[in-house]
Amino acid sequence: MSTHPTAAITIVDGEITVDAELLAPKLGLSAAALKAEMRKGSIDSVAEAGIDEDTGRTRVTFRYRTRAWTAVVEPDGTVVERIPPMWMPRQRTPIT
Repeated sequence: MSTHPTAAITIVDGEITVDAELLAPKLGLSAAALKAEMRKGSIDSVAEAGIDEDTGRTRVTFRYRTRAWTAVVEPDGTVVERIPPMWMPRQRTPIT
């Protein structure tokens, strides 16, 4: 688990901005490739607001192909990397 500068991820009025220089290598991309893949819609992301004892925290998860990266933004703006939540591809039922 590591921490990053508070400017790496910012949340203003519910809009989350992530520094491409931080995120890109986590997904195995250059910053330019990350931006291109985002424009194509190839990067999936989820933001979750904390509740109860996690109120004020926001967890963000990004996925690209087989890679994933998760960070928690603490109420003071500190960014802490976390192990991404389990992700399993949808089970497909064969048509018979």
